[in-house]
Amino acid sequence: MSKKKHIKNYLIAAHPWSFPASGMPALIAFAFVLYSHHMGVFTAVNWVNGVLAVVGAVIFHASGNIMGDYYDYVNGVDGEEKTGPIRLLVTGYFQPKTILSYGLAVLVGGIILGIYLMLHSGLPLLFIGVLGILCAVFYYKLKYIALGELVIFISFSQLIGLGVVYAMTSQLVWSSLLVVAPTGLLVVAILHANNTRDLVLDKQAGIKTQAIILGIDGSKIFYQTLMLAPYILIAIIVNLQLLHPYSFAVLLSFPLALKGIKKMKQVRLDSLHEIKTLDVDTSKLVAIFSLLLIAGNVIGSLV
Repeated sequence: MSKKKHIKNYLIAAHPWSFPASGMPALIAFAFVLYSHHMGVFTAVNWVNGVLAVVGAVIFHASGNIMGDYYDYVNGVDGEEKTGPIRLLVTGYFQPKTILSYGLAVLVGGIILGIYLMLHSGLPLLFIGVLGILCAVFYYKLKYIALGELVIFISFSQLIGLGVVYAMTSQLVWSSLLVVAPTGLLVVAILHANNTRDLVLDKQAGIKTQAIILGIDGSKIFYQTLMLAPYILIAIIVNLQLLHPYSFAVLLSFPLALKGIKKMKQVRLDSLHEIKTLDVDTSKLVAIFSLLLIAGNVIGSLV
């Protein structure tokens, strides 16, 4: 196998298609600071720290993806029967030890970057970072006891938003938690689509997810709620003047949300393969929704 193909498989092992789940909340936090700076809320902003914090969020995400694959494989959760993205441990391309070492190396890279940002912003970033590391390392254990959605919302929404804003301003801005919440809920929808698709196989593997607890009908309702609530939250956030009214540009993504909801509503327990790409489709919605939100606030900051 060529060196180029080998490098490509290392990239695939990090699940790059899922990076909008971390990158977009981080960029929204960046856009929030930009708009707030334009409105005179923040006077001193470290823009370089902001860029590095966005990169750091994606690095921690990648490490969590890689180590999650390792633990799913060694615990018998991932097998040849599962659909969805290619799993290079299942296919035998990588050995488990290689993937674990890879995940830990990426995590160390994220920690080094986090230490740099802490030294250039303040000690509170250390505590935010430690919580992020714990979420990345122990996510697989919490996922197996139906806490995956909660951990994802905390780590891919609240911690990222709070951390990026602090890295840029050296202030704990609690309103940032609300600002990144809409995208955070859509990120949770990615996981829930994945867990609903794997409902039967996960149950056979002896783990517990929200999809298993809720059943197929409850899972449909939960997914619909996760897809619709972000649009309502945007109206609240704009009304509180935390983001520019141009934020309503996210409504252009609403047809994609409806498409995902329709696909989930039609699935049955014996036809779960029909939503095998719904997690990827939901990830695309996260990217489009977030880019529209970011664009609205960047433009709003310039006019």
